Amino acid sequence: MKVVVITGSTRGIGFGLARELLRRDCGIVISGRKADRVGWAVAELAAEFGSNCIFGQPCDVTDFASVQALWDAAAKRFGRIDIWINNAGISHRQIDLAAIPSEDLQAVVNTNILGTLYGASVAMRGMRAQGGGAIYNLEGLGSDGRHMRGLNLYGMTKYAVTYLTDGLAQEAKGSGVIVGAIRPGMVLTELITAQYTGRDEDWRRMRRVFSIIASDVKDVAPWVAERVTANHRNGARIQYGGMLRILGRMITSRFGGRKSDQTP
Repeated sequence: MKVVVITGSTRGIGFGLARELLRRDCGIVISGRKADRVGWAVAELAAEFGSNCIFGQPCDVTDFASVQALWDAAAKRFGRIDIWINNAGISHRQIDLAAIPSEDLQAVVNTNILGTLYGASVAMRGMRAQGGGAIYNLEGLGSDGRHMRGLNLYGMTKYAVTYLTDGLAQEAKGSGVIVGAIRPGMVLTELITAQYTGRDEDWRRMRRVFSIIASDVKDVAPWVAERVTANHRNGARIQYGGMLRILGRMITSRFGGRKSDQTP
């Protein structure tokens, strides 16, 4: 049984990945900032898969000690950790950088950059000590250097994650640890829909667009889970999506076959 720790796994793609990895006979460690959300996620999955293969541990990824405590608790529960996924991340409203409050600037940088750094550091040290493992960082908009107006801050953090991932893969050579990236593409989760809370007219306008360019967790998670558990190559980039999928959705949407049921 492979044991997988997923940060930020009480909702969205992290929760979807947890469910799909459980279906592949993995042991899963659920984590998130709020203890009640961790408890809910564990109970939800335990009802479907049983409790023996699931463990929950609250974790604030912006606090190094909290991340270390996550590793320690998971290792104590399962004995070792085979895969660590740095999934926790937050975004912000699609507005120009100068309009973003300073506290939001700090929160996005701390979660997306420091949180990934702390997770990678803790996991690398622990996996070297146990003789191997795999670390995956979640990339996203901005990871490939492309820009989108109003998402400069978020894109910058994901560009930094890509740089970190490539550097860590070089450092990992010969250590028994592999490092890779997961690029799920645009996934329609709360990370996106939260931007439209209280903006019903904007959401109605964008809903059809997202139904074409964004993917559902139920489609992305099993695809990613299958490749994460099968990969043995250092430096791998597991990427879902691409223009062919979008073109297919455009054709389907034209004939009324695909709609988003997400609400902000």
